Amino acid sequence: MTNLSPYQCFVHVPEKASRANPCPVIFALHGIGYDEQHLVNLLGDLKEQYILIGVRGDLTYQNGYAYYFLKDYGNPERDLFDNSISKLTQFIEWAAEAFPIDRSAMYLIGFSQGAILSMSLGLVLGGTIRGIIAMNGYIPGFVKDEYPTKPLRETSVLLAHSSHDEIFPVEVGHDTYEYLRQHARDVKYVVYSCGHEVSSEHQFDAVHWFQQQLAAAAQS
Repeated sequence: MTNLSPYQCFVHVPEKASRANPCPVIFALHGIGYDEQHLVNLLGDLKEQYILIGVRGDLTYQNGYAYYFLKDYGNPERDLFDNSISKLTQFIEWAAEAFPIDRSAMYLIGFSQGAILSMSLGLVLGGTIRGIIAMNGYIPGFVKDEYPTKPLRETSVLLAHSSHDEIFPVEVGHDTYEYLRQHARDVKYVVYSCGHEVSSEHQFDAVHWFQQQLAAAAQS
């Protein structure tokens, strides 16, 4: 196992975390043009409960970063996308070795491009991922049709979309929900009255959902 991370990242580890007391982890994948702090900054209320890891895309885009580029909206550059899935899979394994992570409680959160990758990674990794929050994204057709996907019988999903999303119309969210509810353990679907953005309502519901995951795990 290499000591080098496949991506630059921001990591916050709770003081209580140790190899003897591993903590759940949230891997945060930003949207195109953002950086590794974008979603982590929204999760501050969870910093004593979760290891928080923001992953920076390795491609530059405007004032931020990307994990892959697009031919046009809804049509990723396939080679770059496939490479991102491979490298993110490696990154998750690297992080699980590098930090005191509870491997039974690994979560993903993503916005836009990060949501697309989070859901795709979930399908690739299956039960390795305990839960996913996907905000304003979709699952590419080639992931559904060509990737060696795994069941999500142990994976919970919070799927968020926006009624005024100018990039991915709300129908994209509806279609994604219909697909996920046939594959995941459970799916909560919320449509917000905003555009292609992470609103304060997104943030509130995301933090609450992650807190609920901890409560459910404590009762199981």
